[in-house]
Amino acid sequence: MSRIEQTFAELKRRGKTGISAYLTVGFPKLDSTVPIAEAIVQAGADMLELGIPFSDPLADGATIQRTNQAALQNGVTLGACLDVCAQLRKRLPNTPLILMGYYNPIFAMGLEDFASRAAAAGADGVIVPDLPPDEAGPLLAATRPKGLDVIFLIAPTSTEHRIIQVAKASSGFVYCVSLTGVTGARADLASGLPEFLARVRKHSRLPLAVGFGVSTGDHVRAVGQHAEAVIVGSALMQAVESGGHAGAAQAAKAFIASLSQGATKGAAEARR
Repeated sequence: MSRIEQTFAELKRRGKTGISAYLTVGFPKLDSTVPIAEAIVQAGADMLELGIPFSDPLADGATIQRTNQAALQNGVTLGACLDVCAQLRKRLPNTPLILMGYYNPIFAMGLEDFASRAAAAGADGVIVPDLPPDEAGPLLAATRPKGLDVIFLIAPTSTEHRIIQVAKASSGFVYCVSLTGVTGARADLASGLPEFLARVRKHSRLPLAVGFGVSTGDHVRAVGQHAEAVIVGSALMQAVESGGHAGAAQAAKAFIASLSQGATKGAAEARR
């Protein structure tokens, strides 16, 4: 079993909703990412998404755009992100590490080179928000032999045909976007989320993880009734911003601890 499969199996055994935490690598400084990551795993994060800074993160809202720009100004490259991944693998041997970034830097590095270096750094998977499954053949051909999961996104507006495509191409888990729009912390989850997740589950036996807008323990509790995990990015990066360089790890740890309060599932959800 891969680390991602092992993690979801353990979450099911414990009756817990998983928390996958996104960090922009190199924000607020390049040497910030490792201590922040270790702190949030201690606080209850089950998986880490290592955000590769990009100049035009089209799926992301203002918070992650700011953190991407700051990381680029700090000189963070895809190579630097792979170095951080390797550091984290040594420190967090059992935590899934997922590289999340847009296609241009990966393509520029070269798909085979990227896949080899990502696997050597201890990465478990890749999320590429701007790469649809029907154009992902070359990336899949490069990553699958290296044991890397490729995780695709499904939106509430996805057709049945698109859901089937994503379900067939994905491995590890399916990333379910909770709403139409870009990333960003929101007060309420979309009202149609349960119906959307039921549509996806008809076509995939993979775990479902819900992202975009998750920002409170109550959100985690609500999502956990219908999905195996939540993905939190913007609200976590807001906490990192609020802590500044010196207090970023502590602020991030406190935020993830607050989310973890909603992660224990009821008996019915845990049996799924």
